Amino acid sequence: MKTVLKTLAIGAACAAFMGSPLAQKIERIDFGKREFDANCASCHGISGRGNGPLAAVLTTRPTDLTQLAKRNDGVLPMARLYEVIDGANVPLHRTREMPVWGRDYKVEAANYYFEVPYDPEAYVRTRILALLEYISRLQAK
Repeated sequence: MKTVLKTLAIGAACAAFMGSPLAQKIERIDFGKREFDANCASCHGISGRGNGPLAAVLTTRPTDLTQLAKRNDGVLPMARLYEVIDGANVPLHRTREMPVWGRDYKVEAANYYFEVPYDPEAYVRTRILALLEYISRLQAK
């Protein structure tokens, strides 16, 4: 009988917590948006239209990320975007105003993980894919 009462008390406490304002404030983290806001919005703008605060000082106007699929027959060119963001295959003789995020992410990972074993390629891939998923949500309908 005591076990049943304990179980009911725990269940009631859990139910009360789930209905509380504290539980309702727990939000799902949007890693792609967080990545975009931290690394892309300064040039591409919060809306992704290429109108960020640094756009005026760049030689080449930042791409309007909301029109990528529209300009590609309705298909978001994910592989090409991945290459541009990663920057690993950018020829050295060409100028590039956009940061080489793949390299920057690897440096961040090395600083973060230090001596803990990790896969730098997986770290970079995860961050770029989260960003691409967010860019896919920015596409104009």
